[in-house]
Amino acid sequence: MSINVEPLRKILELEHKKGYLDSAVIGGLDGFLHHWAGQAIESLTSPQPLNHFHKLHLVNSNYASLTKQRRKEWVKGVLDFLAEIERRGGERGEARLASIASRPSSGAKGQRIAVNQSVDSPITVIRGISSSLAARFSRLGVKTVRDLLYFFPHRHLDYSQRNSISQLTEGEEQTIVANVWQAQEIKLGGRWSTEAIVGDETGNVRIVWFNNPYLAKKLTTNTRLVLSGRVSLFNGRHVFESPEWELVGDEDLIHTGRLVPLYPLTRGLRPRQVRKLMKGVIDQWAWQVEDFLPPELRERCNLLQLPSAISQAHYPEDEAMKAQARVRLAFDELFLLQLGVLSKKRDWQESQPGSPFTAQRPVLDAFLKSLLFELTPAQQRVLDELLADLQKPRPMSRLLQGEVGSGKTVVATAVLLMAAANGYQGAFMAPTEILAEQHFTTICQFLSRVGRLEGEEDYLRSYSGLLSRPLAVALLIGDINQVRKQELQQRILDGDIDIVIGTHALIQKGVEFHRLGLAVVDEQHRFGVTQRSALRQKGFNPHVLVMTATPIPRTLALTLYGDLDLSVIDQLPPGRQVVKTKWLKPWQRDSAYAFLRRQVASGRQAFIICPLVEESEAIQAKAAIAEYEHLSKEVFPDLKLGLLHGRMSAAEKDGVMRRFRSGKLNILVSTPVVEVGIDVPNATVMLVESADRFGLSQLHQFRGRVGRGQEQSYCMLLAQTPSEVGRERLDIIEKVQDGFQLAEEDLRLRGPGEFFGTRQSGLPDLKMAKLSDVPLLELARSEAIRLFEIDPSLDKPEHLLLAKELVQVWPEAGEWS
Repeated sequence: MSINVEPLRKILELEHKKGYLDSAVIGGLDGFLHHWAGQAIESLTSPQPLNHFHKLHLVNSNYASLTKQRRKEWVKGVLDFLAEIERRGGERGEARLASIASRPSSGAKGQRIAVNQSVDSPITVIRGISSSLAARFSRLGVKTVRDLLYFFPHRHLDYSQRNSISQLTEGEEQTIVANVWQAQEIKLGGRWSTEAIVGDETGNVRIVWFNNPYLAKKLTTNTRLVLSGRVSLFNGRHVFESPEWELVGDEDLIHTGRLVPLYPLTRGLRPRQVRKLMKGVIDQWAWQVEDFLPPELRERCNLLQLPSAISQAHYPEDEAMKAQARVRLAFDELFLLQLGVLSKKRDWQESQPGSPFTAQRPVLDAFLKSLLFELTPAQQRVLDELLADLQKPRPMSRLLQGEVGSGKTVVATAVLLMAAANGYQGAFMAPTEILAEQHFTTICQFLSRVGRLEGEEDYLRSYSGLLSRPLAVALLIGDINQVRKQELQQRILDGDIDIVIGTHALIQKGVEFHRLGLAVVDEQHRFGVTQRSALRQKGFNPHVLVMTATPIPRTLALTLYGDLDLSVIDQLPPGRQVVKTKWLKPWQRDSAYAFLRRQVASGRQAFIICPLVEESEAIQAKAAIAEYEHLSKEVFPDLKLGLLHGRMSAAEKDGVMRRFRSGKLNILVSTPVVEVGIDVPNATVMLVESADRFGLSQLHQFRGRVGRGQEQSYCMLLAQTPSEVGRERLDIIEKVQDGFQLAEEDLRLRGPGEFFGTRQSGLPDLKMAKLSDVPLLELARSEAIRLFEIDPSLDKPEHLLLAKELVQVWPEAGEWS
């Protein structure tokens, strides 16, 4: 069928002559337009004219309500559109071809082929998706046909088990095929609803659809239905309550009698509507998706073809096919992720030469001898790994993992000293200003033992006796006044400062380095891949050392940090004590307060952690502000309490931490801002409110804030009504002190999305893959390495589709485009 534009053009030209009075057609233009557009849309198959068509709102025009000027503009727009249709000329042939192609092929029931449209077309090319419906899908991140194909259900209801009515049992998901004997509107709980009696050869059963009176008219006597849902007992008889239903016909079942998908929804999207739409999309479009995996890789790993995997992920034939589809789609995600991180590593290490350092042994030995302790064997091993990397012509890319108190900062100071001894600058980034200042203080303490304090200015120290020139160390944070900040930035640019310690401020545009040779990033998961790259671009491909006190399971480290080599300080310094940990029940709160008071009386200090800043009904956890008021006035009125939360300015936080560190405060009430790195050796008690709200790794971080001095320390965990998973977490943290073991348990209990609290920035989303699926992760990594060794740039013809897909997943990876 082709579009006949002539009648509409004549009517619009007449409307123009009559002065836009809506008098060209008896009954008004809107009625004619609705009829004409309904036929025309079926013939439009190219994305451009189809988009134009939708923008004009021809199907649902509202010409009668427009002002005269708006009518004039609208008529001109439609006439331009009609001229465009005629110019394209080939539209009639294209429409005829679309009509032929849309007939189901004998090979696959319901399979369609869309002509001159790609899976990257906007979803408005799909029949039945209006611009308003597209806007609702857009809220769920769905904008193109490809997005819809990858808009996977979050779970399936198993309605595949068909029973006869006599076999029904209450409480289980079941499916029957039955005839409607009668259906009527009835009032239930004050609302009009539908009640029906249906039957098969074994008996009858009552069906109720609450608040759904319109169904009574649809379900005429002898209509044959498939019904799926849960059966309950009412007055000793079986009743289906609001089951899914559909008519028995030639078409595939969508809502019943199979594994039925449940999709994420938003306001204005209904489950049945989305399911029906998705079934049509899958049948028409899934087969047009090109499989980007090389065939030999797919066969070697025994994976489904991509179109089949997409189709089975939405509407699986059975549980086994659903599982196979998940494996294929999860493999794709992990494989592309690994290729991306391997490529980043190659780019960093090979696209530009690094800056090899020479091992300045006299400087290093003098520094190590000046320490008040000996390095542990684990620290020494890691330092040797770092020094070996620093002497190579390609830049170091290494992740250093180590428990709180394992001694990462001293190792970082040693390599920063190596950079300075080789004439390069070193940058040290911490996630918060408090921690940046703490690192500045710690590093200056280390250097003051091996060198002599030569000069002391605001945020700047210099030491003589280490190198042939004074060694300058600066702190650069947001709180510094503008004039001083500009002075420090100029001295960094001039090369007068050797080691710069700061926060995100170090990757801002205003900070330029003279000769950056080494970047140390503390608590990497707070920064993300993008920020790390930005820091790297400050210098000539500097060496990068990423440090974290959050123990990360090896599988997760290989995925999130696959572009980094791995070093682990898996040994605490001698004398580090075990923090006694106890999960307390609500009725033990008073004894916890009494214990805390005794500790303070003996000269110690304590932390009290609350999860949120403001009261929230959704999460019944105590807020720090309310808790601080309560504790100050009612529980510890005679003690000095401080408050720390994320909405305070950096200066306010810093002031509170100074007072706590110096012993002017007995108790610090805080939100989780205290989680990473803060060092107060005199603090011996950590009391965590609503402890079941936190993950194991986070609880372990809190526990690591105490036990840093000589005195026995304690961690008390209060939980009001923990869930089953919450109870399991609290049981584990009581017994296990090893951070890596806890991290593995955390990953198992919570999954990777929650592992870091926020999604790792700069990495692709994982929809199907679970990072706890170790065998699949390792298979994807080994296949990515194997492919990378053969064709790192993906230049071979058989890898072109893969290169194209990689650009979609990693948009910044321009070398594949």
